[in-house]
Order: sequence, then C-alpha cells, then structure tokens
Amino acid sequence: MKRRQLLKHLEIHGCEFLREGRNHTVYYNPAKGKTSTVPRHLEIDDVLAKKICKD
Repeated sequence: MKRRQLLKHLEIHGCEFLREGRNHTVYYNPAKGKTSTVPRHLEIDDVLAKKICKD
C-alpha cells in the first residue's frame, strides 16, 4: 500500500495528525485513545497497514 493512501484512509476514519518524528509520522485516534506510528517508506507492507488501521 502506498503511504499517501494509508494516511488518507486514517484521516477519513477520524485519526488526527499528532506529530512528525524523524523516521515516522504519529497519528492519534481520539475515539479509541490510541496512537499509531506510520513509517516514512513509499510502500508499506499490507500486514503493517492492517495493524495500523486496527489501532
């Protein structure tokens, strides 16, 4: 999955940008109260993308 697609999916489903790290972007889900990190790779493995979406 492309990184841009994943970020767009997270924002559509209510996640908010929290901060930008050196190698990762951190998103916060206010509904569940959880944070998740998204690596800065062009391609993100589907298993990792599913885990991020689950969080």
